[in-house]
Amino acid sequence: MFKKSIEAKSQQRLSGADRKKLKRTIKERFPQASDADIDVILPPKAEITIAKFPNRAHVYGVEGGFPILFDVDGRGTEIFPTVYALWQVPELLPAFMLKGGEVSRYVIGGADLMFPGISIPVEGLSSFLAGQPWAVKVPGNPAPIAVGTTTMSSTEALKAGLRGKALRIMHYYRDSLWESVEGHNVPNAGFLEDVVIEDPSILSVSQTSVSNEDVNKTSSDQLDGDSGEGGELVDATGSHSEKDLASSTHVYLSEDVPEERTADVSSLKITENTSAEENGEKGKNILSTKEIDTLLDKCLLQSLHTTVKGKELPIPGSMLWSSHILPCRPSGVSLDIKKSSHKKLSKWLLSKSTSGLISVKEDKHKKEVVLLAVNRSHAEYMSFKPERQQAQVVDQSNDSTVSESRTQRSQCEVAEIYKPSIHVNPIFTAVGADTGKFYGASEATEVVFRYIEKENLVKPMDKAIVVLDATLCDALFKGAIKKGSSYPTEIHKKDLGTAFINRMQSHHHVTRGNESVVRKGAMKTVQIMTERRQGNKKVTRVSGLESFLVDAETLASELQKKFACSTSVAELPGKKGYEVMVQGGVIDDLAKQLVEHYGIPKRYIEVLDKTKR
Repeated sequence: MFKKSIEAKSQQRLSGADRKKLKRTIKERFPQASDADIDVILPPKAEITIAKFPNRAHVYGVEGGFPILFDVDGRGTEIFPTVYALWQVPELLPAFMLKGGEVSRYVIGGADLMFPGISIPVEGLSSFLAGQPWAVKVPGNPAPIAVGTTTMSSTEALKAGLRGKALRIMHYYRDSLWESVEGHNVPNAGFLEDVVIEDPSILSVSQTSVSNEDVNKTSSDQLDGDSGEGGELVDATGSHSEKDLASSTHVYLSEDVPEERTADVSSLKITENTSAEENGEKGKNILSTKEIDTLLDKCLLQSLHTTVKGKELPIPGSMLWSSHILPCRPSGVSLDIKKSSHKKLSKWLLSKSTSGLISVKEDKHKKEVVLLAVNRSHAEYMSFKPERQQAQVVDQSNDSTVSESRTQRSQCEVAEIYKPSIHVNPIFTAVGADTGKFYGASEATEVVFRYIEKENLVKPMDKAIVVLDATLCDALFKGAIKKGSSYPTEIHKKDLGTAFINRMQSHHHVTRGNESVVRKGAMKTVQIMTERRQGNKKVTRVSGLESFLVDAETLASELQKKFACSTSVAELPGKKGYEVMVQGGVIDDLAKQLVEHYGIPKRYIEVLDKTKR
């Protein structure tokens, strides 16, 4: 979002009322933040400024200091903390931990974070929803280097085999938002960073207490002492310095970091984190290579007996590992394929395939092994007795919470209902049915057949024919027969239901979540149309959303993020309702979004592509 340098249209101080509103928004957006954390981000005695940019983004900052928050679209619903703010309150957001060097190179270059680049903890992937703000960290460093929004939920990620885009990066270390305040005096310098980037993964950060005067002291001559040691020493405020690592803030950029320099930096790791890691290692059981191989085989057999179902095959190897094998390991035991004799997951699965236990195939396109079948008559499989495992109630509740909001939004029920009209009222009255009630098609048909049975109108010689008496004939044909034409005297049973329903008043009932509405007339369709505008550019329009209780503003905001394009909402000229306009030819993707995420049946979506000749 801040890849390119851009100037603010306006900048002004935040009023007292707007400041209180911003504070309330932060509490709602980040419920885990304490009052002390919010006071660190929004100092009570400091002036807060708001800068408005042409791309509709709003940036909040401490006057004369650094930016602390930014609002993606200026509506107050998508507020994120800056990297500066996260360095002061590192635990404000949950964070993904990177695998290291090569991954961080892309993240701080502005690329989105992919699932293969995330280090999955032993206990498994944390639960999260799509669209939640998350930070990005590197091993051994408590200070986040980027912030973004999740593209899918944890449940969807596991179903996808932990592949694809995990986080859409909004702001990262050294982007244009960061660069815009370099060289400024950083208020509340009690938390400053000593960061070393090695190719270019950040290795360590130490929290030091430094005065603002020390931070702003610069000297270009001080670079000479370190310039020959394989890198450039750059002060984090934008100026050069040769201060000791433990008493100043700087960033060391290098392709080849000397060993002695790396060793010195490693000693700067926070004592609390080091002790926590040591305690964690002591608490874990250290297994030999042979024991790990045995445990791998046991977990595989346990998963084949309990969780791997035939209807789910084929399963990618990565998904088999994360969703089936790892959950079967004993509690408190770490299982790492790299510490086994096989070293790689693919080699291990291929060895099991050679033994005849399973059947696998190497997908050269995805560069991984896929489980195709399980030989449940294999001696090793039949001799293994699976252990009973306690149901993970917490995980199930988390999964249900993760998908609750998405499921509620996607549940859209559409029913065609009918109300008795003046033509068919005598039929309903004759059988004692309520004439002011709504009926489904089957219920209405049942009413008319009850009348036929009551009046004994079935033809004796042909049970498929119904003889029309005066009341039923008027209900079906009065006013529909041309003058001079004779009225029919009988009707086939297969045509009776349709003819009777056509004489009733048509309505439709739409339900989405807790919202429900009944409207007169037939159900109107959603219309999606793509056309060309000036400059041979495509634009996609969608209308008729109100019929399915879809908010146009909400949909426009979602499409803007999903398709990374501009969207707008406008009233339909001469009609009731709104139209969402999306830049680009996204007609197929938009229809898929409405079906999968909003539950609109395909039969109610009309698609017209005017760009095809």
